[in-house]
Amino acid sequence: MTGTGDRLGLKPGMVVQELGWDNDTDDELRVAVEDTIDADMVDGDYGNVVDAVVLWWRADDGDLVDGLVDALTDLVGGGSIWLLTPKVGRPGTVDPADVAEAAPVAGLSQTTTAAVSKDWQATRLVAPKTPA
Repeated sequence: MTGTGDRLGLKPGMVVQELGWDNDTDDELRVAVEDTIDADMVDGDYGNVVDAVVLWWRADDGDLVDGLVDALTDLVGGGSIWLLTPKVGRPGTVDPADVAEAAPVAGLSQTTTAAVSKDWQATRLVAPKTPA
């Protein structure tokens, strides 16, 4: 699992918010992220700006647009959301077309998709940079 946090573009010192954690999330992936940023991820109650968001999402988690908009709440301008969804054939798989439709409605652009663990894939969504 070495390098997963790096592949997600994470660096030591970044503040990463984790949303949508449940008992089916990949602990090895979570540890890899925390090892890369050299800190624990923060939760939805953090209340300050974050550099990136790790959003675990399954087909039955509700409206993806709402989930993405909520994930933007604490995200710094130009930051990214890593949308983690179960791989095809796993319970809770999210149709890639749903992600492609939801991202622009939430004001995000889809950039890359990567397999990050045995059961999960990651889609990088970025918000347009806001003027300082």
